[in-house]
Amino acid sequence: MNNETTTLISLKEAMKRVDHKLQALETQFKELDFTKDNLMQKFEHHSKALASQAAQDEMWTAVRALKLTSMELNILYSYVIEVLICLHTRVLEKLPDLVRGLPTVASVLRRKVKNKRIRVVWESTLQECGLQEGDITALCTFFIAHGNKAEHYTAKVRQMYIRDVTFLITNMVKNQALQDSLLRAVQVIEKGKAVRTPEKQKSSLKELIPSVKN
Repeated sequence: MNNETTTLISLKEAMKRVDHKLQALETQFKELDFTKDNLMQKFEHHSKALASQAAQDEMWTAVRALKLTSMELNILYSYVIEVLICLHTRVLEKLPDLVRGLPTVASVLRRKVKNKRIRVVWESTLQECGLQEGDITALCTFFIAHGNKAEHYTAKVRQMYIRDVTFLITNMVKNQALQDSLLRAVQVIEKGKAVRTPEKQKSSLKELIPSVKN
């Protein structure tokens, strides 16, 4: 074996070692990328969880801070409970075989997390009513906070007590998210569906719900 052959073999072996090192580095970089992506996903999930918790805390504070008379509270409660009953009823109509397993709205909310069929029906029902999950969070928070002391008023009784519930909501409810959700609840009951308006048109939202005339 001459020197040129020996040199060529040594060069090939060196190239193989370099190639192996490059492959090892590539594997390490892929592992680092995977770790980075995994950490980013965890961070985003944690950030969303914190934001969600902050929003829930803010909503709870807003609901508890409402300064309403017993009559005003009962009127708003009546719309809230009627919307929740309406949603529950519509879900059961679409899932007749699950009626016994979904006795309340709470059971629907709890089971939809892991049951895709229930989740799809719930989401379609919200869409039909012009509502979103944020509205349900607000309405359920209101119900939990005031349900133990509020009384349900029928539509006829509500009309006797107040002419314009929209005026009541826009003037007494300062939290924008809670205000919007309550206005949409009124729309669902009065008109059959909530109409989501652009931000700049919110000031005229009460025009969508006719006042009760004397």
